[in-house]
Amino acid sequence: MSTERIIVGLDVGTTKTVTLVAEIDGSENVRIIGVGIEPAQGMNKGMVVDVALAAESVRASKRQAERSSGYEIGRAYVSVAGKHILAVNSRGVTGLNPNQGVVGNEDIERALEAARAVALPHNREVLHVIPRTFTVDGQDGIHNPVGLHAYRLEVEAHIITAASSSLRNLEKCVTDAGLAVDRFVLNPLASGEAVLTEAERNSGVVVIDIGGGTTDIAVFIEGTVWHTAVIEVGGNHITNDIAHVLHLPVVEAERIKVEEGNAAPDTVDRDAVITVAPFGEDMPTQLLAYDLSQIIEARVEEIFSLVMKDLKRSGYDGLMPAGAVLTGGTSALTNIRNVASKVMRLPARVAEPGNMIGLTDKLHTPAHATGVGLLHFANRIDTGSSDRLGTRPRRPRREGPDIGKAIGDFFGRLLPDD
Repeated sequence: MSTERIIVGLDVGTTKTVTLVAEIDGSENVRIIGVGIEPAQGMNKGMVVDVALAAESVRASKRQAERSSGYEIGRAYVSVAGKHILAVNSRGVTGLNPNQGVVGNEDIERALEAARAVALPHNREVLHVIPRTFTVDGQDGIHNPVGLHAYRLEVEAHIITAASSSLRNLEKCVTDAGLAVDRFVLNPLASGEAVLTEAERNSGVVVIDIGGGTTDIAVFIEGTVWHTAVIEVGGNHITNDIAHVLHLPVVEAERIKVEEGNAAPDTVDRDAVITVAPFGEDMPTQLLAYDLSQIIEARVEEIFSLVMKDLKRSGYDGLMPAGAVLTGGTSALTNIRNVASKVMRLPARVAEPGNMIGLTDKLHTPAHATGVGLLHFANRIDTGSSDRLGTRPRRPRREGPDIGKAIGDFFGRLLPDD
């Protein structure tokens, strides 16, 4: 009997829409069997601004993934970003049956439900409930209390919430494209699944996912998530700066940013030139690569300054010996790691997604950390079958009607709200 199952990740970003189809066989690797990548439409700073255009991008991406995988896909894990994301920390308490006195999964669920019962405005809903640490009969610092004898269980949880209207707008785009939403997953949490090592998670690290419209942050300490935030500055702001200062069309500004961009002017040859096609000129002209680099550096420094400001406000800025892991499309800029390390005074590295096989040629870049991370996320927490995930083969691929596999690790990476 086959133990494989099919999962789908849908990364709806400001600049691109990515649909990934993967086979899961119980190992840490995911086998990518379908890829669909389309330019994004109808999105701004991670949020839907035009439902019809956004749905068309999702639909086109879905069709590509279906053609390459040979599957019709009906459900997906969908990424979420945008300024509407807010997070709070909460505590929940539950008593144990004195006749039993041993902590079980049901007790943990009750404690998490108690922590989840925070007062929320009517227009907000819970996206993730993530246990940070447990206290058993006054003994704190426990990460897995299952099996311990106790009378009282407390949990400290990180509660991530989203604006209901923003989620419904995104859900409508997805459903209009012919997909149902399995779960919404916050961008940097998905990215962390794809790029972090266990040593980084346990030591203390911040994932900085720099996308087109936003920069998304997640702090991991002692193996779990302690803080999340979304900053409304991203790679598109760098492109707009270049276009404005150098009087270039946005498309041309994006091109030279990607092809020639360098975040550290000190490393650029002062005499190097770049050929561009500015507004109002019949022929291409040249500009100094150093001037371009100065424009990029200013905005990149601002991004990391805003990240550091948020980390200081959270109080966790001194708890990250593993430093910063940069991902997202903008992190591919030359020397951006050096700027991050200088501004934040932390070790930094640029990371691309790992633990994947199959159709990965286009995916070994930081830009696809969220999409691949969605698959890793699903691999850790999903307990459904391929039927529930809404996948069925368009043509025969293998035998084995039962493609379900239980994921028994209750403490997996994250505990999203159903």
